[in-house]
Parts: sequence; C-alpha cells; structure tokens
Amino acid sequence: MLFNSIEYLIFLPTVFVLYWLLNKDHKKQNVLLLISSYIFYAFWDWRFLSLIVYSSLIDYFVGLKIHESSNKTTRKNWLILSLVSNLGLLAVFKYYNFFAESFAALMSVFGWQVDNVTLNIILPIGISFYTFQTLSYTIDIYRKDFKPTKNVVAFFTYVSFFPQLVAGPIERAAKLLPQIEKSRTFNKKWFHDGIFQITVGLFRKIVIADNLAHYVNPIYADPELHNSSTLVLATTFFAFQIYFDFAGYSDIAIGSAKLLGFKFTRNFNLPYFSKSLSEVWRRWHISLSTWLRDYLYKSLGSNKGGKLMMYKNVLITMVLGGLWHGNTWNFVIWGLMQGILLGVEKFIFVKLKIRNAGVIGYIITFTVILTTWAFFRAPTFESAKYIIKKFIFFDFRIPHIGDANAITTGVIVFGIGMLFDLYLYKSRKSLETLGSTFGSFKLSLFISIAIILMALFYSTSNNFIYFQF
Repeated sequence: MLFNSIEYLIFLPTVFVLYWLLNKDHKKQNVLLLISSYIFYAFWDWRFLSLIVYSSLIDYFVGLKIHESSNKTTRKNWLILSLVSNLGLLAVFKYYNFFAESFAALMSVFGWQVDNVTLNIILPIGISFYTFQTLSYTIDIYRKDFKPTKNVVAFFTYVSFFPQLVAGPIERAAKLLPQIEKSRTFNKKWFHDGIFQITVGLFRKIVIADNLAHYVNPIYADPELHNSSTLVLATTFFAFQIYFDFAGYSDIAIGSAKLLGFKFTRNFNLPYFSKSLSEVWRRWHISLSTWLRDYLYKSLGSNKGGKLMMYKNVLITMVLGGLWHGNTWNFVIWGLMQGILLGVEKFIFVKLKIRNAGVIGYIITFTVILTTWAFFRAPTFESAKYIIKKFIFFDFRIPHIGDANAITTGVIVFGIGMLFDLYLYKSRKSLETLGSTFGSFKLSLFISIAIILMALFYSTSNNFIYFQF
C-alpha cells in the first residue's frame, strides 16, 4: 500500500477512528495496530509477511535469552544467531544474485567459465529497514543498553508498525517500544502537527518529486545521448527529486504516527543547507546515518587506534552503507566515494583548522554531493563513468529541453519546494511542530490549496524511490 494511494487515504482514517475508539485500552490498540500493519504490508505481497513474523520471533526470543544469561560466550552466541538469521535473509533476497554475478565475472577475467547461478526471486519490500530495526533491538540488549520486553504483541507491533514499516525512519526499541507499551491519549496539538506534516509530505512527493522525475527519467534512461549541460541539469533535478521523494515519505510516516500518539525520529533536517559533507550526513536520512554510526562504525572501533584506523572505519562504514542501498557496483562505488571524501574532508578541516567553511562550504558541499549522485542514479557503471566524464570535460552547450512543459513545471515546483525549505532554515522552525502554530483557518486553507494542486498532478503509478532499497 502506497502512502500516495487512494487505499491509504481510506486505510489511515479507518485505523485512526477505530484506534481512538479504543483509547481506554492500549493493549487492544496495540492488537489493532499489529493487525492493521500486517494488512498494510499484505497489500504488497502477503507471502512475505512470513519473513517479518520470522524476524520478530527470532529477535523476541533472542532478546530474552541474551538478557537472561550472564555468560559472555552464551550472550554472544545468541547475538550471532540474531545476526545470522536477519542478515542471512537479507543476503539471500537482496545480495545473492549480486555476489553470484560478480563472482562469475571475476572468474571470467582469469579465463575460468563459471555457471552464473542466480535465483529468480524478488526483493521483499522494506526488508532492509525492518532488518536493521530488529537488529538494533538485540544489539542494544547485548550491550546492556536496553532491557527486552516480554510483551509479544508490543514487540511484534514495534517491528511491523505500518507508518515506518516500508522505508523508515529506522526506530530504536529504546524510543518506540516504551511508547507502544504505555497508554496514549489523544493530543489535539499532535493531530494538527500530524495532519500538516502528512500534507507537506504528500505535496513534496506528488507535486515536486514526481514532476522533477518527468525530466530526470528520460535523460538517465540513456545518458550517453546527452551533453554535459543536460546531464548537470538532470542530475541537479534528481538531487532534489530524491530529497523531496524520501523526505516526503518520512513526513507522511512521522505525521501518521503522530496522529496515533507516537513520536518518531526526525529523518531529514534540510540536508542541502550544509557546509560540509559530514554535516550532510547528520541531516540526511538521520535514522540510517546514526544506525551506521552506532552499530557499525563504533563496532569497528570508531576513532580508537589512531587517525588511520578512523579513516579505515569511516571507509568501511560508508561502503557498507552504499551496499545497503542497492545490490549493484554503482552503490558500492557511491559508498566508497562518500567514505573517501569524508576522510579527505576531515583531514583538510583538521590540517587547516577550519571550523566554519562559510559560503564556500555550501558551494563545495553541494557540488560534491551532486557529482556522487550520478553513481547513485545511473542505470549502469558504464553510464555513471560517462556522466562523470562529461562533468569533468564540460562542453558548453544548451541543455536538452525535451518536453518544455515538463522542465517548466519542474523548475516551478522545485522553486516552491526550496522556498519552503529556505523559510524553515531562516526561521529555524521545525516542520514537525509547525502545524499547531497555525490557526484552524490558516491550516485548513493550506491543506485545501495543497489538495487541489495534488489532485492536478496525482498519478497512481509513482512509487517512492527508497522502496527499491
């Protein structure tokens, strides 16, 4: 079920009404949320519900076993069971074909012909997200940062809670589980904030991201046909397409949760208003960035062992972060580029004692991000190389316009989106709490205008970009 679908427009209000009719019994509310979440996911493919149930069962019992044991080896063995079970599923469904094809290609370099045995399977939607979410639970218990719950329904609801099930935010058990296990009361302020953020999220997706895609998709479908100016324009549009697409999804998720009395982690904080690459990663997909920092980078040793060890750990973390996004070499190289550039940036900032990069920091940071997006978006490695080459050896020609209406609309909606973000940046206001600052009339007027514009641009065929990850 898509957040931008008619089904969700019916589903969310229905759950909302039934949920608050049970407001005197949070246990029944949790049962309703669990059933609703499974129905929500079953709209994709009901067969993959078994994977969520399997992960939930494994980590529910593993969490209890780790907590019960005082033996370090026993605790570690239970944690290994959780890691193997969850990452094993992820490896089979998401990475098996990638590694099988890569191995066969590598052997052919040495003149050995290896049968390329791939599996005819599809990627279960959301598996990357709920796998990381359940792993954080068992790892936190192993580290003694969190005590496991004995409430089966609460834990299963934590894993499958529909607002964040498919594409995050990746919520930690320490933050979300206590909210599930306690009573919630209807909060009018949160209701206004939630409705406003859902509306903004839908607007970002339907009106802005989907319209930018009308120009980006044809160019990136065959980039070798286009000149440097066209590729720069398309890549710039993609940079904002993916931002508004995923930030929009996060807005809808956070807003939906808030309607039901839950507070989610902020997932985007105006990332393109960053003066360094490090700052970008503190503002972009925050729940994933902090997960990689806390469970991967720190597990590798973080900055212990000297600067070279720190650079190595940053590189490994970003390469694996790139691989998390997709099972092609483009994503590996994208992660590798991020890791190298973060290391170079850190070295330069320390060497030159830079604390505030100023205006030049904005320009350099966005240029770097724009360049690396080419590997993220290009359909093949060869296409990505061609695009980077055209960036470096720039040929000054007029960009290919294509559909004039598409590019005109793209520029207009891009401007609307950036003006709103600039307002948030300058006013230092948070989108998460903005709705309740408006009066009823202003809020109703904003929602009405947004709905009219969304109706004009609405298409049922536009999936969210991060669903493929």
